[in-house]
Amino acid sequence: MARDRDQDKKKHKNCSFCVDKIDFVDYKDAAKIKRYLTEAGKIIPRRITGTCAKHQRMIAVAIKRSREAAVVSYVFD
Repeated sequence: MARDRDQDKKKHKNCSFCVDKIDFVDYKDAAKIKRYLTEAGKIIPRRITGTCAKHQRMIAVAIKRSREAAVVSYVFD
């Protein structure tokens, strides 16, 4: 019984980048980058998005580069 409840809590999410075999996250792809931002413009953590650590780091770098290049704004209104 207790084991069943513990397994229900820990649903494993698959990294969408690993499933699609994407090696590089492009900072110019605003539609894909906006999926990983909140309405306030913060980066959504990997425990919520389900991405692996490698791709989460790539997402963070791509978001920061796209903000600097004005592809994505820092704060959404």
